[in-house]
Amino acid sequence: MKPGFYTIMAAQFFSSLADNALLIAAIALLYQLQAPAWMTPLLKLFFVLSYVVLAAFVGAFADSRPKGKVMFMTNTIKIVGCMAMLFSTHPLMAYAIVGFGAAAYSPAKYGILTELLPPEKLVAANGWIEGLTVGSIILGTVFGGMLISNQLSTFLLGFDIPFFDTGVDTAPESAICIIALVYIIAAAFNLRIPDTGAVYPKQESNPIRLIKDFEHCFRTLWQDRLGQISLAVTTLFWGAGATLQFIVLKWAESALGMTLSQGAILQAVVAFGVAGGAVWAAWRVPLKKSLGVLQFGVMMGALVMVMAIYRKDLLPNIQVDLGFFQVPLYLLIAYIFLMTIGWMSGYFVVPMNALLQHRGHVLLSAGHSIAVQNFNENLSVLGMLCLYSILIWLDVPISIVILLFGSFVCVIMVYIIRWHERNQAEYDSLHLIGEHKH
Repeated sequence: MKPGFYTIMAAQFFSSLADNALLIAAIALLYQLQAPAWMTPLLKLFFVLSYVVLAAFVGAFADSRPKGKVMFMTNTIKIVGCMAMLFSTHPLMAYAIVGFGAAAYSPAKYGILTELLPPEKLVAANGWIEGLTVGSIILGTVFGGMLISNQLSTFLLGFDIPFFDTGVDTAPESAICIIALVYIIAAAFNLRIPDTGAVYPKQESNPIRLIKDFEHCFRTLWQDRLGQISLAVTTLFWGAGATLQFIVLKWAESALGMTLSQGAILQAVVAFGVAGGAVWAAWRVPLKKSLGVLQFGVMMGALVMVMAIYRKDLLPNIQVDLGFFQVPLYLLIAYIFLMTIGWMSGYFVVPMNALLQHRGHVLLSAGHSIAVQNFNENLSVLGMLCLYSILIWLDVPISIVILLFGSFVCVIMVYIIRWHERNQAEYDSLHLIGEHKH
């Protein structure tokens, strides 16, 4: 890999680390405000709203200037959102500002890969980027949980600045101060990202024309035989992944009797599995064989459904000695189970992501193709989180929610596999007709 790739990885790691730590801090703020339970998943909904609303514009913005500069500018917006949360802005509104920055950050983050690297390295690059991103989710989630824990928050709140009242009096507020520093580290790496020299035609600035251009890009990707399959998979994956974050927290509370900071560790375990699956896919799956991993999506959905029947009281209260520490048997099995779900997710989505980026780069431009991808994926996130919030508002038991969620993933993945088989049969027929003509 070129040296600039590692700078991009560092910038992405710290920015994503802060995003995920801030989500835990924002959830803690909602708890502190005694907000209703259905409002918690709305944090993610407000975050991704900008990905959908701004989809027609952020691609052109990403292609209008060097992507390192775009990443620096948009990371600065994230810092503004983080500080707004500190100064009494409602967590939903403040996290929406962070989402605004993230929506504009994403096309530059992924688009620069197609500028910097040849197509044959895209699966490997995506594997490392996804692995690192998921690593930052793991650490960010754990980091956020640690920052709001009684021990660390008490230590942080013990610091006093002479002659100056910071107004930081609670655990979530002290956490947000530290998270802002992580965003600043990400900004420093953004400034070190090299200019790839890629030059695109002058970008349109008329909003109506930008929307029409986006519509053309949208139709182009969905009409491409390979693009539509990879886009359908990634759209499902990101919607399901965002919902699973909150399902795991709720399941940890109801089935395992865990607190928010403890449940955040379970989120990290899933993410650790995703990272492993992503790296394994980067090593084992070449771009031309990327569609061979679709069945893992069905298996992942089926495994999720098993969560519905798993509870703390199903197993005897036995401590398992792992050498450095002991862990309850029920928790160890939960760790292994969630890690397996994550591994399958990472293994099947990374090749799909790489294939989609390659088709987008061939058919469109880097920034525009990523913007279309973000629009679809985050529209899925919005829809699935809205549905999840409604189910929680209606007091549907979490076991029923999990069964509905897992079966939905299975059914959609089976449909996508059949869709791909029909596409392949049509392609083979056309190819055979062409050979007969010759």
